[in-house]
Amino acid sequence: MNNPLLVGDATRAPARVALVTCRDLPELEEDDRLLLAPLAERRVTAEPVIWDDTEADWAAYDLIVLRSPWDYFYRYDEFLTWIGRLPAGRVLNPADVVRWNTDKRYLRELADAGVPVVPTQWIGADDTFTPPAGEYVVKPAVSAGSKDTGRYGPADADLALAHVQRLQQAGRLVMVQPYLPAVDTYGETALLHFASPVDGRLAYSHAIRKGPMLAGPDTGTESLYVPEAITPRVPTEAEFELARQVLAAAPVNLLYARVDVIPGPDGSPVLVELELTEPSVFLAYADGAAERFADAIVARLRRD
Repeated sequence: MNNPLLVGDATRAPARVALVTCRDLPELEEDDRLLLAPLAERRVTAEPVIWDDTEADWAAYDLIVLRSPWDYFYRYDEFLTWIGRLPAGRVLNPADVVRWNTDKRYLRELADAGVPVVPTQWIGADDTFTPPAGEYVVKPAVSAGSKDTGRYGPADADLALAHVQRLQQAGRLVMVQPYLPAVDTYGETALLHFASPVDGRLAYSHAIRKGPMLAGPDTGTESLYVPEAITPRVPTEAEFELARQVLAAAPVNLLYARVDVIPGPDGSPVLVELELTEPSVFLAYADGAAERFADAIVARLRRD
């Protein structure tokens, strides 16, 4: 009997999938490379392609999967124009989802839908910033890899003000959020979901714990992203329930989703981010994760 998750047959050319990356990671990030073997076993040729490569023939691919275009926010308008030009229906997650998800104002929509979200103050170009009491985080609404993000306290008011003004002068919307103490003890939980080969709906795959990343004020970094301390994790039932609530309010037609949560002041989990554009999916931290992601891609190829 033929395996329904194999694409084509021996007489046909394998399906081609572009795994979109950036110039700093031309051969993909190490974790994403774990996808290549299971896709090859399923008769799918997967190739890393740099998103702003002017020689790339996007029409030659049966599917275009965003993975690590982590420099996109430096040229945000160009990135959105690029993704809007890709062959309709072949890019995942879809272009309209990417436009919505790359600007963290989507958190306001999820909060309006009843999702518990980390409280956020939004500071526009002409707004005045007054440092809040306690510890807090300053970051831009469009960013990736915790770049341009800093942690501040009462003694850091001048540094926080300079950070906010720097972002404002660059025309970037600023977010100010309380620094949740659970970050330093319990850590952040990221729940990974891939589309089910059975019905296309997102299904839980695995989870990881992220340790604290922000040691203090933003001092800049030359690396593509701030390094993370990652370990496997089994989510609590409350975390599972929040992830279900988040995804019920999220866009549909998704290949993957990562729901990042952390305990709030009362211990109940709150949403930090819903990652639908280019999240790390931590395939190395759970048995079968790469195969589940590969099956999701193959099922989408068969459906399309």
